[in-house]
Amino acid sequence: MAEQTAPGPRSAVQAEEKSSWAVGFILFAGIMMIVSGGFQAFTGLVALFEDEFYVATRNYLLQFDATAWGWIHLLGGLLVVAAGLAVMAGKMWGRVIGIILAVLSLLANFAFMPYYPFWSLTIVAIDVFVIWALIAHGRDVTA
Repeated sequence: MAEQTAPGPRSAVQAEEKSSWAVGFILFAGIMMIVSGGFQAFTGLVALFEDEFYVATRNYLLQFDATAWGWIHLLGGLLVVAAGLAVMAGKMWGRVIGIILAVLSLLANFAFMPYYPFWSLTIVAIDVFVIWALIAHGRDVTA
């Protein structure tokens, strides 16, 4: 005879079905963090090796030397790459650190806007998407 189960609450495995959209958004956010962090590290290396590549406008609120911006972007970019790898691995701490670093990256690139506006706006847009994806869908893929 076939065993029948009473209709009731679903099992824990069935209750934890993951949305493919959410998993896709988090995977894309992790990849974008890695790409964005790599680009930021590259931006930092350019600022360190070629001081005159970035020229700031006058009378801007946050006037740092290009070398200072180089170190900020290099170290920040490497941290964002590491957090992106943790996000792709589904680690909860990676998600939290990813949100924090994406916010800091957004603020740093906003402040870097007079030096390289198009690039800064591109990274700001990527950071906004990453923050949204990690907050809205991060819970769906946390291990």
